[in-house]
Amino acid sequence: MSSLSGNEKKADYVLKPKTIPLDDSWDVIVVGGGPAGCAAAAASAREGAKTLLIEATGVLGGMGTAGLVPWFCGYDDGEKVIARGLAEHVRLSLQRNMKFVYEARKDLPKNAPDSPAIDPELLKRIYDDMVTGAGSSILFHTKLASVDMKDDSSVDAIIAANKSGLVAFRAKVYVDATGDGDLAAWAGAVVEKGGENGALQPGTMCFMIANIDEERLAVGPSIHCYDPDSPIWKIIRDDKYPDIIDLHSCFRKIGPGVYGLNTGHVFDVDNTDPENLSQSILLGRRMAGQYRDAFAEYHPAFADCFLAATGSLLGIRETRRIIGEAYLTVDDYLAARSFPDEICRTAYGLDVHGTKAGAIQAAKMTIDELKKLNQEIVCNLKPGTSMGVPYRCLTPKGLRNVLAAGRCISTDRRVNGTVRIMACCLNTGEAAGIAAAMAAKDTGDVHAVDVKKLRSTLKAHGAYLPDPA
Repeated sequence: MSSLSGNEKKADYVLKPKTIPLDDSWDVIVVGGGPAGCAAAAASAREGAKTLLIEATGVLGGMGTAGLVPWFCGYDDGEKVIARGLAEHVRLSLQRNMKFVYEARKDLPKNAPDSPAIDPELLKRIYDDMVTGAGSSILFHTKLASVDMKDDSSVDAIIAANKSGLVAFRAKVYVDATGDGDLAAWAGAVVEKGGENGALQPGTMCFMIANIDEERLAVGPSIHCYDPDSPIWKIIRDDKYPDIIDLHSCFRKIGPGVYGLNTGHVFDVDNTDPENLSQSILLGRRMAGQYRDAFAEYHPAFADCFLAATGSLLGIRETRRIIGEAYLTVDDYLAARSFPDEICRTAYGLDVHGTKAGAIQAAKMTIDELKKLNQEIVCNLKPGTSMGVPYRCLTPKGLRNVLAAGRCISTDRRVNGTVRIMACCLNTGEAAGIAAAMAAKDTGDVHAVDVKKLRSTLKAHGAYLPDPA
């Protein structure tokens, strides 16, 4: 069987001249409907720009909905919530409507530190209402296929594929919220990908298990590997479950007897390689089935459980990052640095997941050794402190009318571990949307945006932006 990998040399195929429909009625086009894209589209439309959001799947929300990530991380600095604005709208909407999770927490202060659980069906509707309520249009099942340039620095139009075939869309400003930086990279932006020698963090196939006995769960061992009685220690040593080799296991209640799991790793996955991604998804689904069987064997609360769902998207932690006018480094994070043009702040740890060899080695450590290793890797900031994210991290060098938002903004690899978290993606998305609308009303140059006005607009919508020291 021949390989489908894009890494092998293939024969060239020259496209024949063809005329396709063009829709050039937009001020701003946002590509990618994850947290960053939803916030960008809502913010852009809220500012009066005629906005289109293009999403490759049939739902908004990305990892939190289609990917089944069971809770939001990165909302607070250990003392207070700092991901506000549209991010706060999403958090409070979840808390108000997930009565099975939050009914015992009615007195939770508005800005108390919290990592809200995610009901994926509820979150889909929250994003639908947030984006359409602001006035943005959405095209589902429409995938970016190509980028056509006006000149070396300006995108003329994007080419998308959907049930109409190939369609061209033109706007004054484009926001790349693809996660992988597809639009920016295809437009010629300078990008980095992964770490040394192209190393990429592993992915995770998140899943949901239902019919868990919550009474037994309350008195039984924890699922987390820091509990010496956790079944995960037995599972990784059981040959019946050959694909489960590492200790990574996170677990959160979604509803009565229903829990979401961000558990296990799919190593050596590359979301920009279609064949690799396809094989990784197959492995991830197989692993989810093994986890169900293994938990049922080793934990009494799971005896009659069933696998309710696996993500239709594999959880991807890392691919491309643009090189912007600013570039955040680990030194900026450790110093909790502020910037005159910052558009949000983040305090989440430097969450960079390791290699397969490292996971196998970690499984041989004691719990105390694991905790020490985790503290050294993550480097959490002191409670109450956070790092600013400059607007210039959203502006790709050399591209005039393109902004980036979400996982693909301009940082080094370690700092990407904090800005890629969904709460921060909502924040960078909102800033990108406002900036895109501002640029579209002017010359279209995203580098010429009035940052003081951008920051004041963000503050007016509730953003946490203390004056930089």
